[in-house]
Amino acid sequence: MKSSVEQLDPTRVKISVEVPYAELKPSVDEAYKTIGAQVTVPGFRKGKVPARIIDQRIGRPAVIQEAVNNGLDDFYRNAVEEHDLKPMGQPEVEISEVPGLDGTEDGDLGFTVEVDVRPEVELPAYDTINIEVDPIEVTDADVDAELEQLRTRFGTLVAVDRPAAKDDFVTLDLVATIGDEEIDTASDISYQVGAGTMLEGMDEALDGLSAGETTTFETTFAGGEHAGEQGTVKITLGAVKERELPEADDDFAQLASEFDTIDELREDLREQAGKSKETEQGVQARDKVLEHLIETLDVPVPAKIVTDEVERHLESENRSDDDEHRKEVTEETERNLRTQFILDAVSEAENVEVSQPELIEYLISASQQYGMNPNEFAQMLDSSGQVNALVGEVSRRKALAAVLAGATVKDTAGNVVDMEAFTSAGDDAEDADADAQSADAADEAPAEAAEEN
Repeated sequence: MKSSVEQLDPTRVKISVEVPYAELKPSVDEAYKTIGAQVTVPGFRKGKVPARIIDQRIGRPAVIQEAVNNGLDDFYRNAVEEHDLKPMGQPEVEISEVPGLDGTEDGDLGFTVEVDVRPEVELPAYDTINIEVDPIEVTDADVDAELEQLRTRFGTLVAVDRPAAKDDFVTLDLVATIGDEEIDTASDISYQVGAGTMLEGMDEALDGLSAGETTTFETTFAGGEHAGEQGTVKITLGAVKERELPEADDDFAQLASEFDTIDELREDLREQAGKSKETEQGVQARDKVLEHLIETLDVPVPAKIVTDEVERHLESENRSDDDEHRKEVTEETERNLRTQFILDAVSEAENVEVSQPELIEYLISASQQYGMNPNEFAQMLDSSGQVNALVGEVSRRKALAAVLAGATVKDTAGNVVDMEAFTSAGDDAEDADADAQSADAADEAPAEAAEEN
């Protein structure tokens, strides 16, 4: 078999392949067996029909077509391996010459394949990357915020006789309609005013509403079969409650912690706030390193891969005609692809390997992000063919950590920040950041699934 590659652009190639009939013959023999097992010819048992009889009844061209169809993928993959290509998406095949149609065993199978490929990425020396981050400063306000969160956890909901306001907890009944059609109802829903987690316009409608009162508001439904449609929602408020917090005193310290006094508790919360600031600093450094790579490296992306992914995304949201949103999705898709290409190049250069414990740890973090049981989440990934995408994301995470470990990181005061703890395997900071990384993995999975493995 002979093959050659023509670079059409930085992310697309044309592969020309010539396969001698001798290399196609095993596929031809297999095609005769397959067809012979399917046809019924008087005087012959199935699977025992001679080739000349099949040629008479079915036709030699049908046999050759079967052979070509069955052998084409292996010939294509051999050419890809020979030229060390990394194809993405669906290849476009054009057959130019088919041998053996006249019964002879001469000639070549000739075909071309156009396919998108991963671009070459020229990585910089990591120690030439200089990143500036915020310094770690723990203030009394930070401690107060930590204490407020702790008090909130031990707070109790108390019914109040007044109109609802931001941060109140309410129960309500809901009826959604489009025109004269009732599309959804729900009763006794619990909701925190101002959370912004339900319907657009609901927080404004609830603000100032008292128990027993009813109001309506217009909204655009964000999900389900009516996503993107305008409708009316009627809500009836059942009850208004506010969270009553315990006093921040020694009694509370003993209730909520191992400490006897509020001063001891505040000191511990100061240490916790410091650790949180360290994690935030590490995340900031990681994000800035990635941003530096994306901005400084000229990495092209395959136009067809981008277009196909954007169309799939917009169709799933029923927003194909939204030009502004199309532009946003296109930019995000291009960025995700560039990120993948860069970090995969780092992963390859650093010989990054993903161990089973690392994959399990990351899978557990990702399952928590989606509120799923880890086993069920793993089964879902396996059934949808997304396990390789998850392995790729863990590999990219380790690759980015390798770049961060080699970069120079300073805070705004000029002090060098040691990133070793943040970039070490199994580090607490990485664990704390796993949820954010798993969301990135979900965003990038569709593009990863487009790759041809």
